[in-house]
Amino acid sequence: MRRNAWQAAAAACCLLLNAQTARAQLWTLSPAELAKANSGAGLERFPDGRPKVADAVLARLRDMDIAIEDMIGQIRAAGYTSQFEGERWKVLNPQKKLVGRAFTVQFMPSRPDLTAMLDGRARLRNQTAIDMLQAGDVAVVDLFGKHEGGTFVGDKLAYYVWKTTGTGMVIDGSMFYLRNIEKTGMPAFYRGTHPSSLTGATLTGINIPIRIGGVTVMPGDVVFGDRDGILFIPPGLAGKIVTDFEATQARFEWIKKKFDEGKWKSSDIYGRPRDPALVKEMEEYIRNRQQNRQP
Repeated sequence: MRRNAWQAAAAACCLLLNAQTARAQLWTLSPAELAKANSGAGLERFPDGRPKVADAVLARLRDMDIAIEDMIGQIRAAGYTSQFEGERWKVLNPQKKLVGRAFTVQFMPSRPDLTAMLDGRARLRNQTAIDMLQAGDVAVVDLFGKHEGGTFVGDKLAYYVWKTTGTGMVIDGSMFYLRNIEKTGMPAFYRGTHPSSLTGATLTGINIPIRIGGVTVMPGDVVFGDRDGILFIPPGLAGKIVTDFEATQARFEWIKKKFDEGKWKSSDIYGRPRDPALVKEMEEYIRNRQQNRQP
């Protein structure tokens, strides 16, 4: 027990030192600044300030038969009108959902004065960000669509990301050795592949707002990817989306069960029962189903 506690403390110290070293040399936000993002109000937070959507919520998003179409209306109604990216992405292992918390990484095209300003004390690179990842994170990388020289990971670093996070990646840039990465089962969204190392790009920011296609991604957003594209869910909405969808699914289950009885016309049951006794029965069914699904 003592050894495990010591190892956990050492890991936390390393993570904090990595974050402080990175913060001293590139653009990032303090925990206090990140806490101002109203979308994560009331949530637990990581030491770096990112809102921490509960693991149980992420697990339910991953396990439920939910799709982007089931969520986008609720997100837009809350004022987040541009949270979906669905064009010109290549998808690795599209049969698997990508679900996790956004760990944002920003690169910019290199220029000598920028490189000198940011890299004066240490050389920052893709592994600077990769070594800061935690379980449940999704590396969301703004490499401005760079193809040649925009390779964020090959198969070795991709394997490290997969084993560390258990989620996947969104890379507005390239990957390499896809056949080996695919074998791991890791889902990923990327723009292309190229047999080149990462060149001509400077790491400029970690856990800051970044642009991925037409979406502004905030650190801690819930990343949801499926065959149709990627949805970036504001953290404060994720829990409600899950519970609302579970209620909807329970209602649909109840409706079908009533139809199976063969006693009712469709208008007696759907869209809302006419008989108050049936309404009560439906509401109790929904409530029981939700309680049984609680972690």
